[in-house]
Parts: sequence; structure tokens; C-alpha cells
Amino acid sequence: MSDATAVQQPIFNIEKLYVKDLSLEIPHAPSIFLERENPQIDLQLHTQATPIEEGMFEVVLTVTVTARLIEKDKVVFLIETKQAGIFQVRNLPQEEIESVLGVTCPNILYPYLREAVSSVAVRGGFAPVLLNPINFEALYQQQKQQTQAVPVTKH
Repeated sequence: MSDATAVQQPIFNIEKLYVKDLSLEIPHAPSIFLERENPQIDLQLHTQATPIEEGMFEVVLTVTVTARLIEKDKVVFLIETKQAGIFQVRNLPQEEIESVLGVTCPNILYPYLREAVSSVAVRGGFAPVLLNPINFEALYQQQKQQTQAVPVTKH
């Protein structure tokens, strides 16, 4: 069988995993460390995939964790982390590539993101922030349904 007629095997490789951005803000330090109220934790999560070159993609998982004292309406701390990876994805149909970038890659990045957030919280003088597991498959399906359900308006 010649190379031209050979079916090319799907390729998936992790080329590099890295922290793209990491920040901790403690706007009311040092007085915030004297507070006794337990903060409420708010979590915002975002995934973005960007092609770098043919078959190579950067996937960035961004989380913003905000801890607030509800009674005093004060921010205790704010952590923003961007955990990124460069992934090689080749010889797959476009729909499958989107699924790999929206589900498989975030599943690989998430444990690193969780560790970074917990470590930064501890280094900031707070208890570790333990992020719950996330079902990226469900988030991906929900996002696909929302983009397909966008109504078309005629002017």
C-alpha cells in the first residue's frame, strides 16, 4: 500500500503544559486576616482553544476565584490562573478535533489548575481552595447547544 492511499492514524500529543498567567490580589490586607466570617467562594471558568499552526493548538483554561465576606461586602482575595497547554491534534474530523480541544485538553489541564489555585491561596496566608471536579463533557455539550440555539433575527 502506498503512502497516498494509506489511512493516516489519528495523532494526539501533549507538547507542553505551562502556567500562562497567575495572580493573587488581597485588597484589604492586612486587616482582612483579622476577620472571623467565612468567605463565600465564587468561581468563573473559561476555556479557549487557539490554532498555532497546522495540527497544533494552544488550549487555555482560565479560572477566577473570588472570596468575599458577604456581610461586609469585602473581597478577601482574588486568584486568577491561566493553565495552558500546547497539543498536537491531527488526522481527525473537525467535529472530533473540537471535542478533543473542548473536553480532553481541559481534562488534562484541570488538575494542574486546581493545584496552582490551592498553592497560591496557601502562599497568600489562606486555607487551601479545593476546586470540585468539573464535567467538561457536559460543559462542552451545553456550549454547543447554546451556540446552535442562537435565534436568527431578520432586520
